[in-house]
Amino acid sequence: MIVNIFFIIFARIFLQSKLFHFLFIIRSHSQATKPSPERSSQNPVTKMAASNTIVGTINFITLLLSIPIIGAGIWLANEPDNSCVKILQWPLIILGISISVVALLGFVGGCWRITWLLIVYLVAMFILIVLFACLVVLIYLVTKKGSGHPAPGRTYLEHDLDDFSGWLRRKVASPYKWNRIRACLNSTDMCSELNQRYRIAQDFFNARLTSIQYGCCMPPAECGYTYINPTYWLTPNNTAASMDCLQWSNDQMQLCFHCDSCKAGLLANLTKEWRSVDIILLITLVVLICVYLIGFCCALRKSKPGDGDTSPRRNKENT
Repeated sequence: MIVNIFFIIFARIFLQSKLFHFLFIIRSHSQATKPSPERSSQNPVTKMAASNTIVGTINFITLLLSIPIIGAGIWLANEPDNSCVKILQWPLIILGISISVVALLGFVGGCWRITWLLIVYLVAMFILIVLFACLVVLIYLVTKKGSGHPAPGRTYLEHDLDDFSGWLRRKVASPYKWNRIRACLNSTDMCSELNQRYRIAQDFFNARLTSIQYGCCMPPAECGYTYINPTYWLTPNNTAASMDCLQWSNDQMQLCFHCDSCKAGLLANLTKEWRSVDIILLITLVVLICVYLIGFCCALRKSKPGDGDTSPRRNKENT
């Protein structure tokens, strides 16, 4: 008895559903036209369903492609150096969110056959791809330099401001910008953690520190300071090797945060991280362009008035 009641309720829901009407249209169309095997493969309803599936898949892939872009921006925002400079992370996050929103517009316009929405999707996605490509090229150009040079008596590379592109230097080296960045870097534990981690001088000199730690937490090797601990050094008799030698202070709130070597170390860190991000962005850009071209062809096909038209008038003309 319960099974019969459940079956009756299910049958009524199915008969009133859009799925039943959609299947009924397909059935009526196939019986009315009695197509040959060649014509049945060109059933407009089947073509419409297949085309909707393609459009949905393309825009779903586009949504997935926005994830590495947003993820790269979030990763940079969580890095101490990038979080203090704030150059690249927000453009990446905004770009990724914009791509995901435009992909949703393309999905709606493709599945519901809204021509003006498809046009907005194609134009907006083209603009975003151009901006994305410009960003990838910009990152490559500003990170080409900055290889560094061996430090005397050390196992690491030291960097000078002149090693980096002028665009990057202007983002960091001006007094106003550097005062804000310096205060932000000083609030982190990147220098204080060295005292807890390295107790022996040999362990410290053999350690693989970041460029910003080498530049900001210790004096330049050319100054000839004597090691006591990672952030405390004995001053030599002659400190005239460079201006950075005079800028060094054993005050834990000062250290070498006023030195040009600290600015160069920051830029070296940024360059390394941006290069890694640029590889991911380049791969994402290539895939996005391929997906866009496929979506462009599908959008043009769906925008044709006669493509997939299932109206009674169209069916009558076909019969």
